Amino acid sequence: MPEFADLFGGPPALEASAPGRVNLLGEHTDYNDGFVLPTAIPQRTRVQLGRSLDGWNRFYSVHFDGLASYRAGEAVPPGYVGYVAGCLEMLRDNWPVLGPVNLLIRSEVPIGAGLSSSAALEVAVLRGLRALFGLSLDDVAIAQLAQQAEIRYAGVRCGIMDQMAASLADTGHMLFLDTRSLERRLLPLPEGSELIVLDSGVPRRLAGSAYNRRREECEEASRRLGVASLREVGDEGRAGALPEPLRRRVRHVVGENRRVLRAVATASAEEFGALMNASHASLRDDFEVSVPELDTLVGLLQRHPAVYGARLTGAGFGGACVALARAGLGQEVKTAVLTAYAAQGHQGRALV
Repeated sequence: MPEFADLFGGPPALEASAPGRVNLLGEHTDYNDGFVLPTAIPQRTRVQLGRSLDGWNRFYSVHFDGLASYRAGEAVPPGYVGYVAGCLEMLRDNWPVLGPVNLLIRSEVPIGAGLSSSAALEVAVLRGLRALFGLSLDDVAIAQLAQQAEIRYAGVRCGIMDQMAASLADTGHMLFLDTRSLERRLLPLPEGSELIVLDSGVPRRLAGSAYNRRREECEEASRRLGVASLREVGDEGRAGALPEPLRRRVRHVVGENRRVLRAVATASAEEFGALMNASHASLRDDFEVSVPELDTLVGLLQRHPAVYGARLTGAGFGGACVALARAGLGQEVKTAVLTAYAAQGHQGRALV
């Protein structure tokens, strides 16, 4: 595995990092100005960086084992480089002090599992650039720039949740976030519980999935209902005159916002788990972003006696699921559920 000095001829000036996230409730609500409830996971993306002296930006990803380069203002190369170069391009016009960089990327955040490896990368890169060039950017501005980099340069019309979680969340709390006002607060997990995150083994690729289509459907529903966003629809009954699938999309978003607010108001692990179960059913039936493997894995978790509730996490179309389990029994649950999942011909793995 090459080191920074091997690639770029000298030591890095500094290192920065950011965590992945798992979302407990509030799926597909962030781009509808709604409420979300993520938490950071222990796995992080780390970047080492230093100034480049020849005018070229150079990036090396240990995961992809490849060196990429480009000059500022030129066409951004495809793949992971788009996320990194997008961060540079978002800063370039407003920060003339910004110069070309050499960058080495190492990540523990699983790619394609729905745990926001892209947001962790973006926030880590922006944190590094902030430190290297002395930029006056707070953590919320970092998240906003990261979101715009992903939209403009990676082609994913994402909401703000993932980047806010990577920039502001920690592993000991849930981050309750109003994605319209960006008001937020850190909350404890329900008493007597712990989190489990399992990968279904089905990789998820947002730019090539129906993710952008779901956002378009929500925007079309908002237009037909005469509201700026589905956040403003407090009763799914208002969607009764909409055609399918718009009616079901609205039902999910309205119900999911309600579930987040109920979860924030309860300290009960049992009630929180029931809300997670209802969320998965809504994501499967009304928003149609689950896949059979996720449904199988979630079902195995929900039927385990030590699990309060479980659901897919992230945008869906593959990736991971999250469960709330009795404290101290997480490892027992993971072993039993993954064994049963393998017996049905699937290859899952524990992530948290």
